[in-house]
Amino acid sequence: MTEMTNIKVRAMMLALCLVAPVCCITAQNDSLSGKVHTLDNVDVVSVRKNRETSSTSPLHTLTANQFAQLGVTDIADALHRLPGITLRDYGGAGGLKTISVRGFGAEHTGVNYDGVMLSECQNGEIDVARYSLDNVDNLTLIIGDNDDIFIPARNASSVATLSIQTIAPPSADTAPHITARLKAGSFGYTSPFVRYAQNISDRFAFSALAEYTYAENDYKYIIRNGKYTSTEKRSNSMMNQGHGEVNFIWNIDDCNRLSGKAYYYDNDRQLPGQVRYYTNLSKEQLHDRNAFGQLQLLSTKGEHLALKCFAKYNWSESEYTDGLYKNGVNDATYFQREAYGSACILYTPAAGWAFDYSADYAYNNLTSSLSTDTRPFRHTILQSATAKYSTSRLTATARLLYSLYLNDAKDGPGARNMRRLSPSVSLSYKLLPAHDLFLRASYKNIFRAPTFNESYFFHYGSTTLLPESTDQWNVGLTWRQTYGSGTSVQLTADGYINHVKDKIVAVPFNMFVWTNINVGKVLARGVDTSLEARHRFGRSRHSVSFSANYSYQRVENRTNTESPYYKNQLAYTPEHSGSAALGYENPWVNLSFHGTAISQRYANNEHYKGTALARYAEFGITAYRNIHFRRHSLELRADVKNLFDRHYEVVKNYPMPGRSWMFSLGYKI
Repeated sequence: MTEMTNIKVRAMMLALCLVAPVCCITAQNDSLSGKVHTLDNVDVVSVRKNRETSSTSPLHTLTANQFAQLGVTDIADALHRLPGITLRDYGGAGGLKTISVRGFGAEHTGVNYDGVMLSECQNGEIDVARYSLDNVDNLTLIIGDNDDIFIPARNASSVATLSIQTIAPPSADTAPHITARLKAGSFGYTSPFVRYAQNISDRFAFSALAEYTYAENDYKYIIRNGKYTSTEKRSNSMMNQGHGEVNFIWNIDDCNRLSGKAYYYDNDRQLPGQVRYYTNLSKEQLHDRNAFGQLQLLSTKGEHLALKCFAKYNWSESEYTDGLYKNGVNDATYFQREAYGSACILYTPAAGWAFDYSADYAYNNLTSSLSTDTRPFRHTILQSATAKYSTSRLTATARLLYSLYLNDAKDGPGARNMRRLSPSVSLSYKLLPAHDLFLRASYKNIFRAPTFNESYFFHYGSTTLLPESTDQWNVGLTWRQTYGSGTSVQLTADGYINHVKDKIVAVPFNMFVWTNINVGKVLARGVDTSLEARHRFGRSRHSVSFSANYSYQRVENRTNTESPYYKNQLAYTPEHSGSAALGYENPWVNLSFHGTAISQRYANNEHYKGTALARYAEFGITAYRNIHFRRHSLELRADVKNLFDRHYEVVKNYPMPGRSWMFSLGYKI
C-alpha cells in the first residue's frame, strides 16, 4: 500500500479505539502530587501544590480571584501580566490579539481550551481576544513541557502552551447557580454575560452560558508630522460579537466520567485601516464564525492504569469583504474543518514512577471562494512516550514525540510530507529539604509545520517548505516562603537560550509575487523573573498584595553573517518588558493600581529609519466591592485604563486607545 493508504488505515484504527466501550480497568494518577485517586474525589485540574515553584519547566498561573486583585479586564490584559509573552494588539476591543513566547512567534504558541488544543491551520495564529475572561477560572502559561504527563500528544507539540480553563460547574448541591454580569465602557462598549449551572443529580452537572459584546471603538488618537500634531478619530472599527457554550460532566459510574462542550462564536466586525498622515480610510469587513464540539472520557479503577480519550470536530468560516473595490475583487471566504481524536494511557507501576503513551490523529482541510484555491488537506499523526520520576525533592521527566504530517491538495500539488522525532527532558530539584527552594532545568526540541497560507497561498506560498526546527534550553530558580499565617512570598527567575533553524521567510520575486523559503536562523537569549507577595493584617479583613514580572529578551536574526541586518532584533520584539500591580483589600472598597511597560521595538527586521515604535508605560486603577447577602453576591467594579492618557502603538500604524473607563455590575446566586 502507499504511504497515504497506510495513514488512512491507522486513522481508522485510532478512531475505532476512541469510540470503543471503555471497561472499568483503570485508575487516575495525579501526576502533580504523586497520589492515586478514585474517580469520585479526583479533580485533576485543581491540584496545584505550588506548581509554579516546583515545576520542572517555567509555569505561570493567574486565577479568577487574581483578575480583580490585579485589575485585569480581558484576556489580553491578563497576558501582559505573564513574563516572556509578546502580545500583538491591533487596537480596541475588536482588534486581533496574538501572542508569541520568548521570540518564537505566534505560530509556535499553542492555546489549550479545557484540555483540548485550539486549531488554526490557515495562518497558525490563535486570536485570544475571542475568549471571554468572565468564563475563565485560570490562565496557565507553560514554556516547554508540562509536569502533568497525562495529556494528548498534541498538547506537547508546541514551544509553549497557554491553557485556558473555564469555570467548572458546582458539585456540592443541586440548587441552580446563576452568574450575570453587565459591562459598559468607553467608545460604545457594552457586554452582557449570563451563565447557568446546576447539578441535575449527584452524577450529572450541566452549565450553559451566553455572552454578547458590542463596541464602536471610535477612540481618538494623535498624528505627529514633524512639528505639527493633529487629533483624529478611529473609524470603521465597529465590533458585533456573540459567544455561547454548553458544558456537561456525567459520572457514569464509579470508574467512568464523560464530559463535553459545545461552543459557538460569531463576530461581525469592521477592520480599521492603517493610519497614514491624516487618513485611515477603510471599508474592510470580516465576519468570523467558529463552532466546535468536544468530548472527554476518563476511566479509572485500581491503582496502576488510567485512560483518557478525546474527540473533537471544529468548523470555522472567515468572510472578508472590501468595499473600496468594485465587483468584489478583493472579497474572499475561507472555510476550515478539523476532525481530531486522542487516546492517552497512564501506567504507574510503583510509587514515584509514571509512564504515559498518547496517540493523536487530526484531519484538516481548507477551502475558499478564490479561483486559485487548490483545496489543501493534511493528515496528522502524533505519538508521545513519556516517563516521569518523582520524590519529595526530585522530579524528572523525559518525552519522545513522533510527528507525521501528510499533505496534499485536491486541485494541485501538495506540500511535502514531514516526519520528526522530538526529544525533551526536564527536572526540578529541591535544594533545601525544609524550604521551597527549587532548581529547574529543561531542554526541548520541537518543530512547526508550515501553515496552509505559507504552503499554498497564491503568489506567496511554496509547497517545498521544510518545517521550522527549534531548540530551547532553560535553567531557573524558584522560591516560596510563608511567614506566620499572613505573609507569603514567591520568586521565580529563569534564563534561557532558544535557537530556530529553517525559519520561514517571505522574499519577493518582483513587486507582486512573493514566495516563502527556508533561510532564516534566529538566536534568542533572555531572562524572565516574577515576584508575588501577600500580607494579611492579623485577623482583620485588610490585606495587601504585590505582583511584578520583568523580561529581558534579545532575539537576533542570525541568517546571513554578511547581511547588514545580521544580529538585528526581530520585529515587534522588545528587549525589556514588565508589569506590576499593587492591591489593597478591605471591608469597604478594594483597590488595585497596576501598570505595564514596553521598551522600543521595530516594525520590521531591517530596522529602517522611521519604523521604530516608541517605548511606553501604561497605568490603570481598579476599584471593586463584593456585597454578600444569604446565598447571593453582588459585585460592583470600576476600571480606568491608560490613566495618564498615553498615546502609543503596539503594531505600527494601529494606534491604541487613550484613557478609557469601564463599569461592571455582577450578580451571583
